[in-house]
Amino acid sequence: MTEIKEEKILEKLAAEYPEAKTELNYTTPFELLVATILSAQTTDKQVNKVTAELFKKYNKAEDFASLSPEELAEEIKSIGLYKNKSKFIVETSKIILEKYEGKVPEEREALMKLPGVGRKTANVILSSAFNKAAIAVDTHVFRVANRIGLANSDKVLEVEKQLMERIPEKVWSKLHHWLIFHGRRVCKARNPACEKCVLKEDCLYYKKRGDSYEKK
Repeated sequence: MTEIKEEKILEKLAAEYPEAKTELNYTTPFELLVATILSAQTTDKQVNKVTAELFKKYNKAEDFASLSPEELAEEIKSIGLYKNKSKFIVETSKIILEKYEGKVPEEREALMKLPGVGRKTANVILSSAFNKAAIAVDTHVFRVANRIGLANSDKVLEVEKQLMERIPEKVWSKLHHWLIFHGRRVCKARNPACEKCVLKEDCLYYKKRGDSYEKK
């Protein structure tokens, strides 16, 4: 892909989703960490519904560290995988309290050592909570980046590396949100709305799709 085409894609995404940001509700880095752990295989809408009540009772590491996994599980049982997530959040809260004086660490390596925190979650925290340049590759970012041609890999880490190499660092965090918004609204896993897509003229997937129709 040429640099000009990449610039065109970024310009179109920026124009289409100027207000794109995380759709998880939070007021502190710790709340975002909890919400992001809860969001695995769960919609942001459902997470926000649960945290709206949860954060009224508990919103600091010491609050969650004082709970048992079973107590927290009762609070979040409407969320998928809630038993595992309750264990992760309690354990993570204890570590943050003991090792980081109750504050969420700002380094990827430290974040990834916390229970329930993988590279994607760590990148979300770095980007959204601490305004550090990072690209979190979730299912939407992975799918859309491969379809439009910003990346070409079936491995999540490789997609992240390719995006970091091809996209200016100053827009890494914005790109993450642009691709998520585009994936949720237009470039869906099933039945993508290609005809109304602002990227269709630049998209490899759309071109291949068109070529396949023409050959029939």
